[in-house]
Amino acid sequence: MTPTLARQHARHAGTAPPVDPRARARDWSEIQERMLVPLYEAVYERLEVGAGTRMLALGCGSGLALLLAVSRGATVTGVDSSCPERLALARQRLLPKPWDTRARTASAAPSRAPAVRIVDGTPQDAADDRAPYTLVTAFEPIGCLTGDLEELVGLLTAATPLATRGAPVVLTGWGPPERCATSAVLRAAGRPPDPSRGPGGRRPARRDDLEEAARRVGLRPDGSGRISCPFGYADLDSAVRGLLSTGLFDAAIAATDRDQVDKELAEALHPHQRPDGTVWMPNVFRYLIARTP
Repeated sequence: MTPTLARQHARHAGTAPPVDPRARARDWSEIQERMLVPLYEAVYERLEVGAGTRMLALGCGSGLALLLAVSRGATVTGVDSSCPERLALARQRLLPKPWDTRARTASAAPSRAPAVRIVDGTPQDAADDRAPYTLVTAFEPIGCLTGDLEELVGLLTAATPLATRGAPVVLTGWGPPERCATSAVLRAAGRPPDPSRGPGGRRPARRDDLEEAARRVGLRPDGSGRISCPFGYADLDSAVRGLLSTGLFDAAIAATDRDQVDKELAEALHPHQRPDGTVWMPNVFRYLIARTP
């Protein structure tokens, strides 16, 4: 579900009504992205992210994880190529307003290097000549979509040469399906009729996904953890909008239509709706800390 959960995938042609990419990005930023804050905070606390940290965030989306790192004093670079609308929101959140970046007079003190960079592109585009990165994060959990492991390996292969020797690299994934209530919702509403159609199909999370990715990139595992990240929504409509914003249902929408997926998603969420109308789904996510060679 990036990710927070999964990268925004290419929009599909077909019978589904057009999706407003800006509205979907806002739903992600305002509803869904916050669900993994406990994961971000646990990783930052364990790695003592602070003023000496130079962080490269892969799949940074609309930038909430960057914002939390900056609040701890870190210098951050976020890179993403999957959704320019989310990156636009990240820039609004994190980059100075125009009136804060006016040219200084000759007598003014030299400005510090910017604490935040937002890069629309690949990890190579985020290379920084000033100093290598001391932390690389991939907070977009794998274990949902066919090909997400291979995509993560490709990103890490490109990113790890930009980091210092022995720098921590954080990989994240879904926990066991039996401990993730959202997994059942994804199975019910996000399954296209033909799972062999190609990218975008669902796949179950495997216990060693993160270790496999680290091994293939040549990283050395150095600790892991599990974090409870419940998905909570104010009402059923917010839950549907938040989950649709992840892009995890795009293949199902392309195979059927948007109205059908909306209906099936709402039905799958009903068991998780409380008497007061709120929706609550307990989930567990896993992270692996690995070190660059």
